[in-house]
Amino acid sequence: MKILLISPNTLTVPYPVYPLGLDYVAGAVIHRHKVKIADMNCMDRQQLARLMKEFSPEIIGISCRNIDNTESGDSSYFIGEYADLISWLREESDAVIVCGGAGFTIMPNRISTRLGADYGIIGEGERFSLLVDALESGQDPCSIPGVISRAAATAPPPPWTGERRRALPAGTDQLRFYTRQGGMLNLQSKRGCAFSCIYCPYPRIEGHRHRLEDPDQVAAAARQLQEEGAGYLFLTDSAFNSDIDHSLRVALAFRRTGLTIPWGGFFAPIRMPDDYFATLATCGLAHVEFGTEAMCDAMLTHYRKPFRVDDVLRAHRMAREAEIHTAHYLLLGGPGETEATVNETLDNLEHLDRVVLFFFIGIRIYPGTALYDLALAEGKVDPDADLLKPVFYRPDAIDFSAIKQMVIARAASRTNWIVGSGGRKVAETVQRLHERGLVGPLWEFLAR
Repeated sequence: MKILLISPNTLTVPYPVYPLGLDYVAGAVIHRHKVKIADMNCMDRQQLARLMKEFSPEIIGISCRNIDNTESGDSSYFIGEYADLISWLREESDAVIVCGGAGFTIMPNRISTRLGADYGIIGEGERFSLLVDALESGQDPCSIPGVISRAAATAPPPPWTGERRRALPAGTDQLRFYTRQGGMLNLQSKRGCAFSCIYCPYPRIEGHRHRLEDPDQVAAAARQLQEEGAGYLFLTDSAFNSDIDHSLRVALAFRRTGLTIPWGGFFAPIRMPDDYFATLATCGLAHVEFGTEAMCDAMLTHYRKPFRVDDVLRAHRMAREAEIHTAHYLLLGGPGETEATVNETLDNLEHLDRVVLFFFIGIRIYPGTALYDLALAEGKVDPDADLLKPVFYRPDAIDFSAIKQMVIARAASRTNWIVGSGGRKVAETVQRLHERGLVGPLWEFLAR
């Protein structure tokens, strides 16, 4: 069958993100079917129309990676754009339309109803291959765990245990777009998250247990990306170091296979061996982005984080001693937040040197999380509330505007204290630096 996979995401703040998930979906079907990828970061509707006319797809898969940007102060909502795209596709093609992706999996039935796709896939995209097989043989795709139609619902399926194969679109305009826009491509070394943070839907998307990729295979994929022109790699794991032994083996495999480009990823400031970051630095690690969220033990307890303030200070010191660029992401305004807890976080942040701090005020409420259950019990959300449009948890003792003013007052003129992702101004600065040939996320230029 002829399959067209579309990435509708055009968010470029602070920089465009390569749609890694579609590579895995393509990898699940490309050995038996003809597959093309349309990345809307790289083409417009007119170009997409020409591609569809030339290719005549029988199935169109759409990746709903994000519902919104999760920023309370500068909120962007994407479901309307996806719905508009699907309406347009209906006019251009008779193909079966299938939606999936991380964002879709968070609220599949609501999104499916809103978008009007023929089928939806809950969980990992490899199930798309089973759906294609069912359509090809005339079977009902909704008999497959995790596949829904507009008229039917199903419970979330267990994590995918079959083969995971990435099909890199080597030599394509899509790949060249990202290698020329900062050189950043991404990579995955495991799926699943073993943490229990109250607000995070990640375990719902990929499961609560790690499924580890073979380090040598991850390194081989990294080397292939380098040969395709990548100047920088970002590890998309929920936290690269959540399995310390595996992360060390992956990093050492990078070095062993001859990877020479820098890389970075998300990390948790948990307890790690004394030489952990020093070892990773010798393997090319250049940037650490800590999901710290708070520098107040009471708030970290509320968030169910597996670390405390002393752990954050130690992890930061280890990364800095290894001469790795270091950023921390803070999430203020959660359950139990008060003026005192905000001040405690801000006071403790003063102990971090050569750092960039990203402050996000307000926590997006997603169904299926402990935060949703808490908000429901406290009467902060209605059981029938449509959470497709962003709804944020609001603490009783302090409001968002007061938190923001406290952060701004403490930041004063420091450019390394950033509220949100930085907005359009930061994105334009990053783009100019990328155009000058610099690679990577580039937030290190703000470090103080």
